[in-house]
Amino acid sequence: GVLIPHTPLRMSSGLGGLNKSPHGVVVGLCQLQLPVIETKDQLDAQVDRVCALVGKARRGSTSMDLVVFPEYMLHGLSMDVCDEIMCERDGPIVARLRAACVQHKIWGCFSIMERNPAAPESPFNSGLIFDADGNEVLYYRKLHPWVPVEPWAPGDLGVPVVDGPNGCKLALIICHDGMFPEMARECAYKGAEIMLRTAGYTAPIRDSWVFTNQANAFQNLMCTASVCMSGSDGTFDSMGEGMFCNFDGGIITRGGGRPDEIITCELRPDLVREARLGWGVENNIYQLGHRAYVAVQGGARDCPYTFMHDLVAGKYRLPWEGQGKHTDGRSCGFPAPVREYAPSAAASNGHGDAKK
Repeated sequence: GVLIPHTPLRMSSGLGGLNKSPHGVVVGLCQLQLPVIETKDQLDAQVDRVCALVGKARRGSTSMDLVVFPEYMLHGLSMDVCDEIMCERDGPIVARLRAACVQHKIWGCFSIMERNPAAPESPFNSGLIFDADGNEVLYYRKLHPWVPVEPWAPGDLGVPVVDGPNGCKLALIICHDGMFPEMARECAYKGAEIMLRTAGYTAPIRDSWVFTNQANAFQNLMCTASVCMSGSDGTFDSMGEGMFCNFDGGIITRGGGRPDEIITCELRPDLVREARLGWGVENNIYQLGHRAYVAVQGGARDCPYTFMHDLVAGKYRLPWEGQGKHTDGRSCGFPAPVREYAPSAAASNGHGDAKK
């Protein structure tokens, strides 16, 4: 007989959430206009803009569950570490973002540059998600700053995965994080069905942005929802490019470069679960830990990857180690660091605990 492959249900955008299904999660990606932020007054005004766009998201879509803002939404791309424009997780700036979610009865994902008391010259690049009641459900510090351009401290809280709207499993990574396949794999391994990626990327990264968003989805049977800042600040041109990828890697919906446009899509975590349980071929997140299960019972469950062993042992070393031209931030105007990495007190439990 002829083997006819089973074709799984293909996710659609639900017309941007206009036709929401019982199992759907409607997400809005805000292609926020790239700002110039140099003073506390400008920071305060930018918070007002973001809060107003939370309201726009709710008015524009009564079915929207979550609105997502890009990395650098309050900071712009200056890489300024001036204390005046830094934020705190429990500070008044974040309280206003939290209040906007409560006012408009919507989940919100936000970006802050967070003060680092242990090293004020190296703030954290942090992400926060609040539910519609204002509860903090996710707190994340960017693990992979875009070196040598960015001065941010290395994240030390791991990659949290949380219960999101309508029962989904939700994760957040930030910008350059998404260029490391290990990041998306970590999200999926911990159960994420939807991975958010917020960014400030500019136009030269456009192609890399697209194929990594697709690969992160396909390799992990996971939906990805990703958005950059948009427009020009007079120096840099951010690209917008809000995009949603299905768990098979296909693009469901993709925005352009129009500033402040909110790209919407209904995602279906129930179909992610179906694929993870039902797929044989290309169920890569399962097969990584069960190699060749046709030949050996349960598959081979060893770790044949040298780089993984070396990284855990603190011995990660490339064949060309020591020959690279860029090993600190001096090429981008930052002094060579003198301190070595040490996790902060907040990282003592290995992850960021959400606060109510």
